[in-house]
Amino acid sequence: MIGPEEGVMQSRAQAMGALLELITDQPLIICNGFPSREAQKLRDRDANFYMIGSMGATAGIGLGLALSQPEKTVVVFDGDGNVLMSMGTLATIGALKPKNLVHVVFDNEVYGTTGNQPTYSRLVNLDKVAKAAGYVNVERVREREDIVYEFKDMLASEGPSFLLIKVNEQIEDADRVAIEPAEMTRRFKAVNSSNP
Repeated sequence: MIGPEEGVMQSRAQAMGALLELITDQPLIICNGFPSREAQKLRDRDANFYMIGSMGATAGIGLGLALSQPEKTVVVFDGDGNVLMSMGTLATIGALKPKNLVHVVFDNEVYGTTGNQPTYSRLVNLDKVAKAAGYVNVERVREREDIVYEFKDMLASEGPSFLLIKVNEQIEDADRVAIEPAEMTRRFKAVNSSNP
């Protein structure tokens, strides 16, 4: 992977790596495709839940977890294509206002997993949609220093928060998620259960 540089647009893997360094015990839901593959390669942990298929469902799962476990800060790693597929979830999050949800969207303006077909995020500003939907904290960033600063701030603030990170189309060479769904669910529930 190319090393991070200050002052330039990051690849998704570079931006994700910067955020993964800041995550401690927060449950993390990661959208399907290359984002899950890159996250697993960069920092696999039992508190990560990788979507395998089910495009567009990541934010809804994060919302459900945030509502059921208000004592935990829940982080969602999403993509522009996933958000566009399920725009109604932004309205639901904005209406229910979970204070403990940080929704991060890596926006490369393409459906990278299926061949870089363009998405509408180049025409529709997803951060403005999130703000209009009722997210409390909304920021749009592209440089590493801003990515880290805003994510730290959102982890410490009452949300819901929406961090749109503009990233380039560079893809990290990462294998498919090898964890079977049943095993992933078991380990995720073991570390994220609200029962002692």
